[in-house]
Amino acid sequence: MRVIDVEHLGRPHVIGCWQVDEALVDPGPESSVQTLLAALGDQRPRALLLTHIHLDHAAATGALVRRWPELEVYVHERGAPHLIDPSRLLASAERLYGDRMEYLWGEIVPVPEANVRPLAGGERVLGMRVAYTPGHASHHVSYLHTDSGTAFVGDVAAVSIPGVDLLVPPTPPPDIDVETWIDSIGLVEGWRPERLALTHFGAIEDALPHLGLVKERLRGEAALARDLSEAEYEARHRERVAASAASEEAAAEMIQCVPPEYQWRGLDRYWRKRTEREAAA
Repeated sequence: MRVIDVEHLGRPHVIGCWQVDEALVDPGPESSVQTLLAALGDQRPRALLLTHIHLDHAAATGALVRRWPELEVYVHERGAPHLIDPSRLLASAERLYGDRMEYLWGEIVPVPEANVRPLAGGERVLGMRVAYTPGHASHHVSYLHTDSGTAFVGDVAAVSIPGVDLLVPPTPPPDIDVETWIDSIGLVEGWRPERLALTHFGAIEDALPHLGLVKERLRGEAALARDLSEAEYEARHRERVAASAASEEAAAEMIQCVPPEYQWRGLDRYWRKRTEREAAA
């Protein structure tokens, strides 16, 4: 078991693909696929296990299936149709990233339906227990490797990178739901994992204290976004990252992981949807 740093846009500690036996968990974007392939060398994976279909985690999927046509792709059932036909996913992402789409994420290749293995949660696949863990995304699952006690949690357990003493839950639009996310953290806590495997970035050995802190930070970020304008929140986010980083490069890595403008937009949408639900009740 190892994390492969795909060095997104040439930076370390931004996106990590976890290699577990014959599986890859979250291969990252197609724009970084050559780094992943170089690290794999002659090794040929049997399957991709996607925590969710956000482009930083899964955009290389189609390109890897094109390279290895027998590759199986495990993904939540809500995300599966968007791998097979990514047109709606791309339209949504283009609204967020604009003309930087290809630069950031590379070519988005459709995945043949025959390769896709939809998940609902509750399954066991390739030595992993699967749980449905929405809140960050409606199509998010987590995996527990039962032999090692390692939980592969995508974005459920936030972003924590070397050289930055700050834990940041990533909150891009459109699916952020704070209460649901906290419930998902509780589900992972119920596994009593020995460690957490983060896509952004690396292993967390003190799993349960870390998950407790994620819940605190998620509530705090939501309150901050509610109380500040987008410009105020972005400035505060950059200030906190700079103050907690050991170097300018580490700060740049964290900002690349959690761009402040997307952070605020996801939480602002959460508050607007919550207000609408409460008004309709």
